Amino acid sequence: MSTAVVWGQIDEVPGVTIAYSRYDSGVYVGSPGILILPDGSYLAKFDEFGPGSAYRVAAVTNVYISKDKGLCWEHLARLEGVFWSTLFMHKGDVYLLGMHKEYGDIVIFRSLDGGKSWTTPKDGKSGLLRTDAQYHTAPMPILIHNGRLWRAVERMGIPDKWGSFEAGMMSAAVDADLLDAASWTYTNFLPVPEGSPIRHWLEGNAVLAPDGKVVDILRTGCLGPVEKAAVLEVSEDGKRISFEEKSGLVDMPGASDKKFTIRYDEKTNRYWSLVNPMLPCDRNDKRVGKIRNALAVVSSEDLRSWKTHKILLYHPDTEKHAFQYPAWVFDGDDIISALRMAHDDQYGGARFHDANYLTFYRIEKFRDMLNEESDMTPPQTE
Repeated sequence: MSTAVVWGQIDEVPGVTIAYSRYDSGVYVGSPGILILPDGSYLAKFDEFGPGSAYRVAAVTNVYISKDKGLCWEHLARLEGVFWSTLFMHKGDVYLLGMHKEYGDIVIFRSLDGGKSWTTPKDGKSGLLRTDAQYHTAPMPILIHNGRLWRAVERMGIPDKWGSFEAGMMSAAVDADLLDAASWTYTNFLPVPEGSPIRHWLEGNAVLAPDGKVVDILRTGCLGPVEKAAVLEVSEDGKRISFEEKSGLVDMPGASDKKFTIRYDEKTNRYWSLVNPMLPCDRNDKRVGKIRNALAVVSSEDLRSWKTHKILLYHPDTEKHAFQYPAWVFDGDDIISALRMAHDDQYGGARFHDANYLTFYRIEKFRDMLNEESDMTPPQTE
């Protein structure tokens, strides 16, 4: 683990600090993830990026555990060769599924002991899943449907060109060996249509739509202060993905060039997400994707019409403050989240994108917000 990275509570940062890295170290906090183990413990993770890290060669991911519902955290494991990964559990085992570096091969790691020790992907039988392109992703959710695990992924259409992302979906049978490359099926990879009002799409969510179809819902790069998500349809056999522009672009707060995770809650029959919306007070700033200074709870009945319930966190400064890449899961009546946070410290803080904190944040009794609707006014800050 980089000597720049520590863990433990630091005063005046929202939530509980899991890990911290000084901005001037050149090691930044990326790709948060969170998971509840069967014994009630929480796992959280982040990967290191920035000029002081090895993210372009063999990226490093750090895993933490809390045995007291997120109040205190302990460093559990350091893994080399995994980046942008999803932390999830399947049939009692813990997995990390992502790339081995920035724009690298698709890899999967497995832990049989709750995140302490991990397998190493060496070949197609041990977790090295795909090596034929420059792949991209983020800690996106795993969907289980129709006897398969579904997970969105992208690849670069033009080598080394950011934004040339082609959207796809990978899937495997629930009883398959997930470390075996032969277990996984892939759709085609779809570029943004020529002439589209969006410039790029990335970081897709595998979601079961109300009509029973698997869809891939991605953040988009839009021109101007517009926030839209792209909805792509996946065939039942997991081999085709398609997009209809007239019906496939939907308004969604925070969907413009900011990562979000969508999960379905059976008790409310709604889809929920934590997002970084662009509040009216910040709309004069044209850098839509760089405005990450607010965190909000939103929900939808149909994945097309979204309601903003509450602005949870806000800071008026957009250059050095961000509550971004919220990884989250339901925990009974609550939502628990791990945030990639840029915030003040004694060394001058950080740049919004190049975060210095991994923080744990709990949203209590989130369903009580169902009848609330935010007027998009930020909460008062001291």
